[in-house]
Amino acid sequence: MKKFLKIFSVLLLICSSNTFSFAAEKVDYLKTDWSFKGLFGKFDRASLQRGYQVYTEVCASCHSMKYLSYRNLAEKGGPEFPEDQAKAIAASFEVMDGPNADGEMFARPGKLSDKFVMPYDNVKAAQAANGGAYPPDMSVLVKARGGGVDYVYSLLQGYEEAPSGMILDDGVHYNKYMYGNKIRMAAPLSDGLVEYGDGTAATVEQMSKDVTTFLMWAAEPHLEARHQMGFKAIIYLIILTILVYFSMKKIWSRVESEV
Repeated sequence: MKKFLKIFSVLLLICSSNTFSFAAEKVDYLKTDWSFKGLFGKFDRASLQRGYQVYTEVCASCHSMKYLSYRNLAEKGGPEFPEDQAKAIAASFEVMDGPNADGEMFARPGKLSDKFVMPYDNVKAAQAANGGAYPPDMSVLVKARGGGVDYVYSLLQGYEEAPSGMILDDGVHYNKYMYGNKIRMAAPLSDGLVEYGDGTAATVEQMSKDVTTFLMWAAEPHLEARHQMGFKAIIYLIILTILVYFSMKKIWSRVESEV
């Protein structure tokens, strides 16, 4: 019994320590109005298209999106680029293919069926080009990080001067929303970095929201269909409940009450 109580006390202490640790690390992320949140949430098409532009012009030089194909850009529920525009986007990238009849690899313009072009040939090449750090794939990034979209949105805007007394190694930057507050990636966004075709002002806040929206869609491309299915299921259950209620009422109305 004493042995059991001792083990229980140790486990309780560990759990309490973890709880306090998590509470101490809790961060209040920046908030914004996400159009895709809630039962009736839908992606903002304009924001998705702008987000793809930010990814292509800013992020794609380091970060891959290996689970996306160029045809996804034209599919319903996503950015919904016109098909000819999606084809033009794919063709603007060079894809290695082959081998040909001579047994050699060759370069060709991308097609809708191609996956997004990777920025590096392999992991080692990516690490060598980024001071030993590997830029994570962004296909499901918002699902792989605690805080989700709020974390990514905040991280992009969280670069500041390091507090006095904090020493940063060469190539390391301070970010108040990063785990440990140290990050190797320099601030990727600055006002006016891209030029939106629809005339939207490309502020850091706007670009952060647009690219995070795009990343959310990449991680959950069927989100809108799931929301619609959930709404239909709720309506079905409401109708079924009403029918069952009136059926039971009719059945019990035939049963004479005891005197």
